[in-house]
Amino acid sequence: MSEAGTYVESSTAGETVRAFVPAPLPPKPALALTGADQDLMEQANRALGRLDGVTMLLPDSSVFLYGYVRKEAVLSSQIEGTQSSLADLVLHESKLAPGVPLDDVREVSNYLAAMNHGLRRIRKDGFPLSSRLIKEMHGVLMAKGRGGDKAPGHFRRSQNWIGGTRPGNAVYVPPPWERVADCMSNLEMFLHDQPRRTPVLIKAALAHVQFETIHPFLDGNGRLGRLLVTLILCAEGALQEPLLYLSLYFKQHRQTYYDLLQSARLKGDWLTWLRFFLEGVRDTAQQAADTARAILAQFESDRARIEGLGRRAGSAGRVHQLMQKRPIVSIPLVARMLKVSAPTARSAIDAMEKLKIVREITGKQRDRLYAYDQYMKILDEGARPLDRRGPRSS
Repeated sequence: MSEAGTYVESSTAGETVRAFVPAPLPPKPALALTGADQDLMEQANRALGRLDGVTMLLPDSSVFLYGYVRKEAVLSSQIEGTQSSLADLVLHESKLAPGVPLDDVREVSNYLAAMNHGLRRIRKDGFPLSSRLIKEMHGVLMAKGRGGDKAPGHFRRSQNWIGGTRPGNAVYVPPPWERVADCMSNLEMFLHDQPRRTPVLIKAALAHVQFETIHPFLDGNGRLGRLLVTLILCAEGALQEPLLYLSLYFKQHRQTYYDLLQSARLKGDWLTWLRFFLEGVRDTAQQAADTARAILAQFESDRARIEGLGRRAGSAGRVHQLMQKRPIVSIPLVARMLKVSAPTARSAIDAMEKLKIVREITGKQRDRLYAYDQYMKILDEGARPLDRRGPRSS
């Protein structure tokens, strides 16, 4: 027994192991925030406010959301070991390149669909952030591709473990499956401010650890746990749009992330985790705001150059607007979506290629594809696939 939770015996794969059942949130004793901690939380809140403010300046915030949310989907899935890139996802969604790694890109696409489902249920249907909604999102997350046989939409009914080759040498063994429903019920009460109100950033920080500690599903826990942070911020009104994602920060500090999760869950060292989390929110919100400004400046610069094209400026301008939402296109796709002839689409793309706004990326003479080069580079920063290290968090 510890302040953080209780160990119980659990049998799985022919072994008896000590599984950990976390104590309900909020932690006991209550977190003793220092003046420096309060300052850090204020910095994180201000950064969130600036991010919200920057997106209000965008002529079409959905354009920024399109790219930024897809970057997050790629990053979160990369943490779990996929090698899919942002370009792979865009190609898959546009049905332009059947050769992309299908299982990997499906995982990323499912992540995007799960996030959209959760936000739609909260905002349009007035649905509470609850175990039921989390299970619905898991069903969407695991609907296709790898993990489709891992009970999508249902809490696990067997023991799982993290790290190691078997339960006996695992890095961490979550609660027995019989305890999962009660643990998630306790987490839901905390999300609804029972027994007492918790500031939103502290709530998001603690809930993420608690969810990963419970590990309620057979697969997909890591991705869903990261989505939970953004959902809490949106549900509580800290963000108007789902623009804060910590996957890049967690990817850049992978070992620290895993170590602090383990220390919080097993030793009750919530403060060190909270400081790491708040620094991540502050830095990530600032980076997102900078990215929004960079994208806006790029769009404006390219629009001004296109206006100098003379008679082709009109069609090229329409292609430019299309590529803000579909940054990789083909000539037939442009012709179909803009309802213009193939020669008109080709002429506009050729003009933009000469301006170095778009770049042909196949090197082929047929079935050529064109990328909005600088826009993709801005979005792609930090989103390159990485080798997987440390325990997979499913």
